[in-house]
Amino acid sequence: MSEVVYPRIVLGLDISTACIGASIILDNGDDKPKILKITHVSPKISNKIKGMEALFLRKKLFAEQFIPTLKEYGITDVVVEEPLLSSNNVNTVATLLRYNGMISDAIYDELGVVPQPISSYDARMFSFPELVSIRKYNKRGEEYPYKHIMKAIETDNIVLFGAYPFDIDKKTVMMNKVNEMYDDIEWIYNAKGELKKENYDACDSLICALAYVNVNHHGIDKPTITSHVIIEDGSNLVINYTTKIWDRTYDKKLVIKKPVPKKKVN
Repeated sequence: MSEVVYPRIVLGLDISTACIGASIILDNGDDKPKILKITHVSPKISNKIKGMEALFLRKKLFAEQFIPTLKEYGITDVVVEEPLLSSNNVNTVATLLRYNGMISDAIYDELGVVPQPISSYDARMFSFPELVSIRKYNKRGEEYPYKHIMKAIETDNIVLFGAYPFDIDKKTVMMNKVNEMYDDIEWIYNAKGELKKENYDACDSLICALAYVNVNHHGIDKPTITSHVIIEDGSNLVINYTTKIWDRTYDKKLVIKKPVPKKKVN
């Protein structure tokens, strides 16, 4: 791996057909890059235009109206969140893949930088690895039993949002983490004083850029559990454990119900 030369000016993009989140950060090699720009763009075309023509026109507007505003920053790196491929609608997935490629092509043509892809999972994990924990609840919202938890500890089976219920609003969790790191971002609100949904696209683009920076600093790594201690507390078990990625460690606590001993059969 070649040595990274600083400073780096990183553009993060979160691309959907309705809205493109964009963030530019200054990476000087430290743990908290400076935000130079965080915004979104929604290329507007006639509602009568559909299909591939709509994608081409949105890409054209993006290239002509938005990319020129980025050139003054001297962007050295571009990272783009990959479309989620788990959707049941194959047409939606195909459309997102095409549009993602079109926008990436426009970036390369105008800025001369090859966009690097990153999955949404890796973006979230490498930007805020403290969110990786033992999974406590199953999809039905039920607490996993003691044996399942211990198996997870033995096998380093830790995942993003593991400490949260399955139905947690992940975008809100990530927004909160970004606000903890940067408390001066000026988000946009609607007339009712509510956060506009475009903020989440902008936030996702920043998360991509932060993850890209961390990987450049430390490389690709897998979070592991380095130690754990189990303490009895009434009818519960308190599991104190430590996760590690790169040179960072995170102390965590998991409280589960104590297993009920099986009755002996005489």
